[in-house]
Amino acid sequence: MLLTPEQTQEVSPMLSERMLTTVVRAMTDKTLTLHPVPEGALPDPVEGRPYTLYVHVPFCERLCPYCSFNRFPYRERRARDYFKALRQEMRMLAAQGYDFESVYVGGGTPTVDIDELCETIDLARDLFHVKEVNSETNPNHLIPEYLDKLHGRIQRLSVGVQSFDDGLLRQMDRYQKYGSGEEIFERIGEAAPYFESLNVDMIFNFPTQTEDILISDCEKIALCGCHQTTFSPLYQSHATTRKMEQVLGKMDYDKERRFYHILDEILAGGDAPFFERRTLWTFNRLDENLKRKQHLEVDEYAVSYEECVGIGSGSITHLGDNLFVNTFNLEEYGELVRAGVTPLLGKTDLPRRDLMRYKFLLQLYSLRFDKHEFEHDFGVSVERGLPVEMAFMRANGAFATDNDDELTLTPAGRYLTVVLYRQYLAGLNNLREQARAKLPGEERDLLFGDGTEK
Repeated sequence: MLLTPEQTQEVSPMLSERMLTTVVRAMTDKTLTLHPVPEGALPDPVEGRPYTLYVHVPFCERLCPYCSFNRFPYRERRARDYFKALRQEMRMLAAQGYDFESVYVGGGTPTVDIDELCETIDLARDLFHVKEVNSETNPNHLIPEYLDKLHGRIQRLSVGVQSFDDGLLRQMDRYQKYGSGEEIFERIGEAAPYFESLNVDMIFNFPTQTEDILISDCEKIALCGCHQTTFSPLYQSHATTRKMEQVLGKMDYDKERRFYHILDEILAGGDAPFFERRTLWTFNRLDENLKRKQHLEVDEYAVSYEECVGIGSGSITHLGDNLFVNTFNLEEYGELVRAGVTPLLGKTDLPRRDLMRYKFLLQLYSLRFDKHEFEHDFGVSVERGLPVEMAFMRANGAFATDNDDELTLTPAGRYLTVVLYRQYLAGLNNLREQARAKLPGEERDLLFGDGTEK
């Protein structure tokens, strides 16, 4: 059967996506492998180098089926003991000589115990020269009792909404606990004035999500009053695939590309866009009346500071050529920290070529690749360092600008980089699974069973 020209144009991106998915999956499976840490501690900080601090709070009121982060059902006593250990680990870093300008608190749900979170943030400001604090939360915590305590402590709050569609919220078991789409919409508008930047985290390409649902979500984002939104693609790991398919249905990556171009065009396209692109899937509101500082999307693997130190059970640290992973075992984590021992489970050794690829991906994620910076870091041009990657991207029309100084992306290039980044994040999920495999049976039951205590 012969294809029409329109069908041929449709097949090429699909084949490119599948090729990238397969190749990056194989690469991450090979390189993101845990090894012992002989020295048993993080390396000392490099004088003058900026770092960001990632703080992991692994407790949630609901365990979402698509999430592969280290997380457990919230129990007050367990959480309070954990926060105490978290603050002790923070003191250990300060004693080692680390300093941080930026702090990101992720999870889990960091605001699950608001008083413990506030005490932890206050200690970080006492120990380090912190200029900004970013934190995640859930929609049910956008209430005055919480917002009053977070005001002034947190500059950028990121609320996990995922979708305003009540059907999807019910499917994800979020409707009853976090509220309807309409209730969440109203809470965002009420919470926005408390922060320099209120970000709304959304997900696209749910198996049952339709174009109409996606368009409606984009329209609500434009109207809800948030300063920033992040639309990340749904991605899975080996451990979450079965549970996710049971709850949400099977993934359709052919739909992903179409959905990405739809949301990209609605939010930042046309003659009068609502937002400007900040990263591949982060969009800042265009509003002359807003004089707030807009922050980069920050998470534990893509930060404005490329080197990130993670604390807490299940956190990941990126220093130099290595990723270090803290133990996922809550009991072991507390025992090690109370004994003054860095709670490391293992590390990965990233080859030079993979560090080049990481730099390539991170800068393209931020929409501009600086060729001079790459050559300064690695001693070779990007064309010599990554010839296959550059040839593939050029052959697929990925670059809008491609000169001696920089690379920028076409719409096709933005989506190809979405695929690269999605698979890198999935690879990190698989790294977490290696750590999670060492959990005792009762903790694994809490993660993958019905989420109740035995």
